Amino acid sequence: MDELKLYTYIAVFGSFALYFGIAWWARAGTTSEFYVAGGNISPIQNGMAIGADWMSAASFISMAGLIAFLGYGGSVFLMGWTGGYVLLAMLLAPYMRKHGKFTVPEFIYDRYYSKTARVVAVVCLIIASLTYIIGQMKGVGVAFSRFLEVDYGLGLGIGMGVVWVYAVLGGMKGITYTQIAQYCVLIFAYTIPAVFISIQLTGNPIPQLGLGSTLADGSGVYLLDKLDMVVTDLGFKEYTTDNMGGTVNMFAYTLSLMIGTAGLPHVIMRFFTVPSVQAARSSAGYALVFIALLYTVAPAVGAMARFNLMNTIQPEAGQNIDYAERPQWFKDWEKTGLLKYEDKNGDGKIQYVADKDKNEMVKVDRDIMVLANPAIANLPNWVIALVAAGGLAAALSTAAGLLLAISSSISHDLMKGILTPNLSEKNELLLSRVVMTISILIAGFLGLHPPGFAAGTVALAFGLAASSIFPALMMGIFAKKMSGKAAVAGMCSGIGITMLYVFQHKGIMFIPGTSFLGGMEPNWFFGISPNAFGSVGALVNFVVAFAALKVTGPAPAHIQQMVDNFRIPHGVSAAHEH
Repeated sequence: MDELKLYTYIAVFGSFALYFGIAWWARAGTTSEFYVAGGNISPIQNGMAIGADWMSAASFISMAGLIAFLGYGGSVFLMGWTGGYVLLAMLLAPYMRKHGKFTVPEFIYDRYYSKTARVVAVVCLIIASLTYIIGQMKGVGVAFSRFLEVDYGLGLGIGMGVVWVYAVLGGMKGITYTQIAQYCVLIFAYTIPAVFISIQLTGNPIPQLGLGSTLADGSGVYLLDKLDMVVTDLGFKEYTTDNMGGTVNMFAYTLSLMIGTAGLPHVIMRFFTVPSVQAARSSAGYALVFIALLYTVAPAVGAMARFNLMNTIQPEAGQNIDYAERPQWFKDWEKTGLLKYEDKNGDGKIQYVADKDKNEMVKVDRDIMVLANPAIANLPNWVIALVAAGGLAAALSTAAGLLLAISSSISHDLMKGILTPNLSEKNELLLSRVVMTISILIAGFLGLHPPGFAAGTVALAFGLAASSIFPALMMGIFAKKMSGKAAVAGMCSGIGITMLYVFQHKGIMFIPGTSFLGGMEPNWFFGISPNAFGSVGALVNFVVAFAALKVTGPAPAHIQQMVDNFRIPHGVSAAHEH
């Protein structure tokens, strides 16, 4: 066994053993422990768990890959995903924690006094969460297929098994403590290689500063200036300019990611695990700090990965290396099928240019960039192995949170809440575990047929949450007269128009040939891409809901009083507030 494989086995399976041990120690025995970890998690622990829950395969594996290829345009992910936490901390989490229910559909049922609203919320939640899980499963398959040198499908199966053990056994309690461990693994795995590479390229050990520093070769040229020169010489757009389709699309994309963040049920559920409203606010603050440790490093990782990729396979424009002399990392990733070479002119050279007819390295999957970056930079094998463990920790932690959100929505909201209200706690717990098992199998199947790169798929999930759940929660808290029928009309119209737009342009689950309206990029609505359309869907949701409110009439007085109760701080009377 070679050294890299040995280190990888130690890092990956050592971390798995840690997760299994924690899951057994913190296994759930009651529905309260299964859904909200008993409600007694401290804010700093919850902040770390939120960080792991949030920093999925899309954040760890795919985001820097997108930044590597999109450059400035990739900043929409940084701005949207972090900005969404500010909305969540200020506008949603404290009020929903004060109301004190287990799940988002349960809150919607109470607020909108409607079983129909609860069912619609469950459907929206499942659609958004399953779409999100596909991105995690793609990340698991990519990491396993390369570092354990197994088939993509087998790697995905191993990942599914790991999630099943600690998510089904431990519920929210087990997942919370596992995610704390996973956060520690993933943050070290992300930052250590970044520090090495920043020193290597710029001499600065802080990657965030290295990104804006001059190169260590003594030329006095700034890293980003050099990168701009390298990519434009090969026919690509400048790295530091907008290539996301214009200002309107960037704004819509960022907004969709922000409000999608604030509307994602698996994140909101985390705020039900703390003992008080103040703890919910503190959790959001800690989470932002923990998330920032990775998100501020991501632009440096992306830029340095692109720089290293270009310099390794094509040191200078027109000076292409022979395919027979390709570096070892290139050979390793070729085995996965995620990096492909095609000799189009028969010269035996590797050429990576913007002109597709001349491009002789026809495929570089964006999701490989973070995982391949340490090997491209010739870092020690233990660093490469650490990145593998970190990538898997990121994907598995988010997958577990999503699966819990799906299982609780079906067992607690659909079955216990509507279909079988007399279900005992023991049977509800059993049903939750059965539903989670089925969800893992479905997620695995979808992961075998991923619709694209992880972050793009995840962006679509955020758009679905943005167009359906976020407006319902906002109106539920800040529009106390909003009625149940109006909210249902808004949710259905918001997610409906978003899915219609996505299917028109990308087909069902991005399957070619299923685009039933024949839409193409030039027909984008005001230049807004399908992944950014959630912001438009949210606007439709609000407009339809308030229009329907004129017809249906306001919510009953006792509902308006309930809204006042969870919005007004303790010790302040309604009369004084008004």
